[in-house]
Amino acid sequence: MGGQRNIVRSAAGDLPDGESLLETPAFVTRMMRVTQVWHYVLIARVLAFFSFAFFPGVEGFFGRPSEWLVMVAGLCCDLALTLLGQISRLNRPSAGPWLRRWIGACFALLVIGTMLNSAATFAAVAVQDGRIYYFAFPAVKLGLVLVAASAAAIARPALFAVTGAMVLGGAVGIASWPFGVAGLVFLCLLIAMLREDVRHQRRVTRASRHAISEQQRALGLMRDFERAGRGWFWETDRGGHLVYISPTVAAKLGVAQSDLLGRPFTDIIRKRVGNDESEERTLGFSLSSRTPFNELTVRAAVPGEERWWSISGHPISNELGNFQGFRGSGTDLTEQKRSEREINQLARYDTLTGLANRLHITDLLERALRNHMGQAQPCALLLMDLDRFKAVNDTMGHPAGDQLLQQVAGRVTQIVGDKGQVGRLGGDEFQIVLPQIVQTEKLAGIANAIILSLAKPFAIEGEQVRIGSSIGIAVSEGDGVNSSALVRNSDLALYAAKDAGRGVYRFYADAMHNQASERKAIEDALRDALAKEELKLLYQPIVDVGSEHVSGFEALIRWQRDEGDVVSPSKFIPIAEESNLIVPIGEWIIRSACDAIAKLGAGYRVAVNVSPRQFANEKLPVTILNAVAAAGIRPDQLELEITEGVFLDESPENLEMFQKLKRTGVRLALDDFGTGYSALGYLKKAPFDKIKIDQSFVLGAADKNSMNAAIISSIVGLATALNMETTAEGVETHDDLALIRGLGCSHVQGYIYGKPMTLGEALAILAEGGGRVVAQGFKSAREQRVRTFRTVQVASGGYRYDAIIRNLSSRGALIEGLWNVPEGTALVIALGTDMRIEAEARWSEGNRVGVQFAEAIDIAELTVPPKRAARLRIDRAA
Repeated sequence: MGGQRNIVRSAAGDLPDGESLLETPAFVTRMMRVTQVWHYVLIARVLAFFSFAFFPGVEGFFGRPSEWLVMVAGLCCDLALTLLGQISRLNRPSAGPWLRRWIGACFALLVIGTMLNSAATFAAVAVQDGRIYYFAFPAVKLGLVLVAASAAAIARPALFAVTGAMVLGGAVGIASWPFGVAGLVFLCLLIAMLREDVRHQRRVTRASRHAISEQQRALGLMRDFERAGRGWFWETDRGGHLVYISPTVAAKLGVAQSDLLGRPFTDIIRKRVGNDESEERTLGFSLSSRTPFNELTVRAAVPGEERWWSISGHPISNELGNFQGFRGSGTDLTEQKRSEREINQLARYDTLTGLANRLHITDLLERALRNHMGQAQPCALLLMDLDRFKAVNDTMGHPAGDQLLQQVAGRVTQIVGDKGQVGRLGGDEFQIVLPQIVQTEKLAGIANAIILSLAKPFAIEGEQVRIGSSIGIAVSEGDGVNSSALVRNSDLALYAAKDAGRGVYRFYADAMHNQASERKAIEDALRDALAKEELKLLYQPIVDVGSEHVSGFEALIRWQRDEGDVVSPSKFIPIAEESNLIVPIGEWIIRSACDAIAKLGAGYRVAVNVSPRQFANEKLPVTILNAVAAAGIRPDQLELEITEGVFLDESPENLEMFQKLKRTGVRLALDDFGTGYSALGYLKKAPFDKIKIDQSFVLGAADKNSMNAAIISSIVGLATALNMETTAEGVETHDDLALIRGLGCSHVQGYIYGKPMTLGEALAILAEGGGRVVAQGFKSAREQRVRTFRTVQVASGGYRYDAIIRNLSSRGALIEGLWNVPEGTALVIALGTDMRIEAEARWSEGNRVGVQFAEAIDIAELTVPPKRAARLRIDRAA
């Protein structure tokens, strides 16, 4: 009983709220140990029972049922307690929970059994019959009680020693030999209990030492883990207050570890306002519902710093399964968050300019076109392209181009401001999304401001760089236009802006879509044109100026569709360039030209134009060699005309291509010289055989007021110095031909010697005069004339004549009604009551006279209706 009271005292020291004494882990552990050794008590009491019953000295034991029945009842309690102990010993994992459920019953059996057996024993030995055995009974009685107390208290060896000495001494020293035997039996039982208890203590000590070692090792690993910054640990009590937290976390929070203990765990987490709070709600729910949670992202309550944690936790329970709090770990996600932010920046923003990239600007456009309810709302899209940006990249290098793009992004962003979002699609293309803005004047103002801003010089690497920009504008006025359609419309508007001369903006119109559809139809039809043999070559003569003999022809492509429609080269050649169809078409032209050369004969050459895309094709030299070999002609009979735009980029690849073409043996001609980026130094590197003077310099070159003659003279001089031939294109009048011949140009090409013709017509010209041709055409260039029918009065030599003006230009006219007027006759022509023009007769045939005005006049004013002309005169007088 004393041992049981000790158990109660030790177990009742500090009970958690709502937990009884019988549920404490210490009490349960002690009771399990008591039940496991209670069989020794059972054996001792059975022996005592038989001693009292059959040995002399106790009279009338069975005659007093109240005594031995009490002992039998106690023995039954001992037997039940022994069975429970053996079950828990044999199968502890399964018996443990079952035993804990019946721990109250075990405790009752222990108390009741001990009390009954003690009472019965005391009653039995209390009989005084006067025999010498009487003094042995107290020893047996005390031995029985101490054996039960030893088992109940799991006493240490000192208690067993006292018990054994008392039993042995009382039984042997005083009692007769039966009680000596009983004392020895009790002593053996005590020795067995002692041995088992010692072994149990050793096992407990070893387990404790192992547990302490493991605990120390785990503690060391945990501290190393914390110090390395790979994570931290925490633990709370039942109320969610911290009972442990890693020192590293306290240091980051700027609070002493002792100050954090006892505070709610949620105090170290900062509440987010206005953002997604789902994770914080999950954390609060898990803590209150005592459910585990894993890797919740929360923001730490670190003052003056943005720090993020990932925390995990699980509820902890005691041996009886009662909730004791939470225990978990955490890791620092700050760097991961920064990395995610950087990755998001890279995924949604352009790394060079910091503007939204194609993906992000497309997403912004879709969101601008639809509100949160999915309803369409107004929005405008500006598509901008930089003019002359490629020239900056080619001449100054890509780093300079990158700086230019950054400065462009800064200027455009400053102009747009908070009215919209600017994005870079790639290269020199930019998109500007303007939600809720559809007014034409506002959009035009923004576009014009951007164009004017980008027209100002940029400072790049100490140099001033000037570029321009073209802008296409498309508008959705909330009519449900999707983002792809709006992008397509802005692209068409940008295309129109570039066609308008660049440096301008254009709004999308339905006609642009029709033009785009027409271009697409032309492209599709052009893909089949070669197979259908709709393409053909015409040949325009190239004439030697000195001998007026045809030296060759230029092959010019024409397209006549099956329906009979003729498509102008100015319309389908740019489309072929954009779609890369120019490469197969160019190969066909080279093969056809070589076949034509074979028919023209060995003394003639044919020139073909090479587009920039053809020139960039590494298979071009092989194509030329195959065509020349198949036709059986000399390579120098084929002449390739290359424009200046091809060699603007003085790259090694371009120079290598020039050398490869030259090694094939073909002739190279520099076409349209002076109309592009004339890089004169390149003429030293590129092995050209001829320079072609563009017709823009030739037309009207004979006019005394024109500077073209000086330009032609310079080009001819340059070609002569470089040992190159020259061909003047577009010669149409005798005056221009005489000027070209006088300036020393070696060859002429133009209508004065023939228009483009079929191969059969070319062969006929060569057969008729042996290749010699005669110049035909007007003497001088005629200005554009307006056909009219108007009665005028002409005064000459004091006489007035009625006449009719047939056609009219700013410098002359054709008059009918005057006969045989001598050349050089002075005339005054009255075109109205207040307008008289002095003129001079230049030629006369029958009743027709060609006159030249002394001063140029405004044709537009003379060709308006009379009433409007009167209004113009009134306005001029005012």
